[in-house]
Amino acid sequence: MLGKCLAGAALAAGVVLSAPAPAKADQAPITIGFGMALTGGLAPNGKAALLAMQIWQHQVNAHGGLLGRQVKLDYYDDQSNPATIPGLYTKLLDVDHVDVVVSGYGTNMIAPAMPIIMQHKATFLGLFGLAVNTEFNYDRYFSFVPTGGPDPKSTFSAPFFAVAMQQNPKPKTVAIVGADAEFAHNAIDGAIPIAKKDGLKIVYNQTYPPSTADYTPIVRAIQATHPDLVLVCSYPPDTVGMVRAAHEVGLKAKMFGGGMVGLQSTPIKAQLGPLLNGIVDYDFWLPWIKSATPEARDFLKEYQKEAKTAGVDPLGFYLPPYAYGYMQVLQQAVEGTKSLDQAKLADYLRTHTFKTIVGDIKFGSNGEWAAPKVLEVQWQNVQGNNVAQFNDPKTEAVLWPNAEKSGTINYPYNGK
Repeated sequence: MLGKCLAGAALAAGVVLSAPAPAKADQAPITIGFGMALTGGLAPNGKAALLAMQIWQHQVNAHGGLLGRQVKLDYYDDQSNPATIPGLYTKLLDVDHVDVVVSGYGTNMIAPAMPIIMQHKATFLGLFGLAVNTEFNYDRYFSFVPTGGPDPKSTFSAPFFAVAMQQNPKPKTVAIVGADAEFAHNAIDGAIPIAKKDGLKIVYNQTYPPSTADYTPIVRAIQATHPDLVLVCSYPPDTVGMVRAAHEVGLKAKMFGGGMVGLQSTPIKAQLGPLLNGIVDYDFWLPWIKSATPEARDFLKEYQKEAKTAGVDPLGFYLPPYAYGYMQVLQQAVEGTKSLDQAKLADYLRTHTFKTIVGDIKFGSNGEWAAPKVLEVQWQNVQGNNVAQFNDPKTEAVLWPNAEKSGTINYPYNGK
């Protein structure tokens, strides 16, 4: 049913597909293996990513599959738990013998897979991993996330600081906080040199256990340092906790946010409602940015139709376009090489530019996007907890880059 309803949409969206050809009945499908956060703290984003990948799968299969074979997604729930990842990818490669592996969602899930991937000399596309390859320098890893360039750790928070330094008077101090986990460590490592370059005094720089339940003492400790800027590098559960604690304490700062994962997810936006107002944070894609492609908007229409019955993020602005896009990259590599050979796929990924719904993508020598495309936004005018309001550009003003700017910052932050 899904394949039929989406077959025509693939062409309408300008999706790159093989020439229609029936898959041979005697050939096994091409299997793409991965873990995905379907339960746990990352599940709101993980489930949305999986739906986007399934849309891609059905569209491709409706047009003959890849290399004349149908495509099968072979996936397991990683439970948002990094400890599950080594065993999961070992099973995919050694027991399931999948043809290709890709990552699930997020830095903390990608990093523990890398030793297994490297041991098997597999080509690996990573979905939203921040600077994962900095420690591994693996030449068959390719990161699908807009924090690109030669220093992806810094490009994540650079727009936050760029917006801050445009204000008058300029901020003088910054507090930096994040979870004691891979993502936050990478984000903090990238933020510190920028803060120093901008002449900001770092008055607080601490991490907290990922299992933290009460964030009020953390926010009180930050407040005691009287920072102008508060940069938070957090995953969804602690993001929600930090936002609620900031309101409980009455955090006073000129800007608050920066690296808070989760605020881009529609269910979390609706949960927090007006508590979002004034927060300045990163984002990657919105349907009202100038660079949003017609193909991405067409995809979003299909995604939103399916999301209603799938019970996932109803808008899908954040992860779904990229989850679909990184499957497009894999598809083009397979079709371009006419092969599933890992070395050939890696060489093709390294040397070509890829047409995706989120724009043309080329990978640099470190496996990151050759050029970063990170947005900085501020939530404004959020009222109540209804989902529909987050379709309105007035609730999420783009502050950076200037080419995408759609609104003016409310400064300083006052949580209203």
